[in-house]
Amino acid sequence: MHSLLRGLWPCVLSIALSGAVMPASAQTLTLEEAWRTAEQANPALRTALAGRHALDGEKAESDGLLRNNPVIGFDPSRRVVPQAGGPEVRFREWGAALSQTFEIAGQQGHRRDAVRYELSAFNDSVDELRRHLRAEVEERFVRVLTLQRRRSLEGENLKLVDSAAAAMRKRVAAGEASRLEGNLASVEAERTRNQLGLLAENLTAARAELAVLLQLPPAQLPEVSGEIARNPYYNREKLLESAARRPQLAALQSREQAARSRLELERASAYPDVTLGVTAGREGPPEFRENLVGLAVSVPLPLFRRNQAGVGKAMTELTQVQIERQAAERNIVAGVIAQLARVEQLRERTVRLRTAVLPPLEENLRLSQSAFREGEIGLTELLLINRQVLDGRRDALEAETELRLAQIALERAAGLTQ
Repeated sequence: MHSLLRGLWPCVLSIALSGAVMPASAQTLTLEEAWRTAEQANPALRTALAGRHALDGEKAESDGLLRNNPVIGFDPSRRVVPQAGGPEVRFREWGAALSQTFEIAGQQGHRRDAVRYELSAFNDSVDELRRHLRAEVEERFVRVLTLQRRRSLEGENLKLVDSAAAAMRKRVAAGEASRLEGNLASVEAERTRNQLGLLAENLTAARAELAVLLQLPPAQLPEVSGEIARNPYYNREKLLESAARRPQLAALQSREQAARSRLELERASAYPDVTLGVTAGREGPPEFRENLVGLAVSVPLPLFRRNQAGVGKAMTELTQVQIERQAAERNIVAGVIAQLARVEQLRERTVRLRTAVLPPLEENLRLSQSAFREGEIGLTELLLINRQVLDGRRDALEAETELRLAQIALERAAGLTQ
């Protein structure tokens, strides 16, 4: 069984490594292209935009001259009048009425204000969702880009290990090194290949997540191109000013105004509507025909219902929106301050790794390779230095990635335009 597994291992490894090789039909995206693709195809954004139809309908209805439609009625009738000692008299009569209900407490104005603020909140909410989507796309984009860079680093490391392993095999064959050192070189090479296989799996998963967000075809897993490191300058005061203008807060403010308008609408609805009507008709037998014209006024008496339920519901909604807005204002400011501190800390760590750690490690790698070729050091020392260099490169790449992700979070919290 073990021999069978050893025989299958090269095949399994080659399949795993093939996942790191991009098919010819795959798409290579820049960040700007990924943003455009997501905005055109993302289901969440498209679903949110579809909600505009309902608000447009409400606006069209609120822009009407009157809230209620006029009512028209027609009442044709046929009357039969018995006559003493003679045949009964038959004749037709008719009546018509036209009535219109009027709101008398400014309800239509409050209704229009509420819809106007709802539309403003909708536009700001869509803008906030679009910014959130762009930030999420950038995060996944950066993760794919990082794994691609990791793949390049591991590939370079594999070349170095394979070169050392080949040299050790020659030394073992010539009797200049022990089999122990030869086995050590072979094991290190296989461990590096295994690391590449695991990395290929992670890269495939990250590319699949990005493809889902971009709604790409199922078989299309994108490669990405770009730089991980960015060095923008952030001013705390400017960030807080931008956060105060964030679309999320603007949407909450508009929602609060809409809730206040709806409260005024419900309070005004406690006043009864007045219905005015005009009636006309013809009655009586043909020789005594009467033409009737009348004016009708009706007003419901607000004795039992004064719209207490509607007013209470509107007050609850207004209070909830006010609480949500106040919490959002506090949380956004706190988020900006915390993310700015994290960005500064990560920037210092990244600079330290790039300037104080990597240069000596790279020099050690060059010196150790030369010393190994000259036989001045053994394989163990070479592999130790090689691992130190690889760990340093990984740490620097990880720090750059964390810094970029922190910058994305900071810009999203501050509502900076992307």
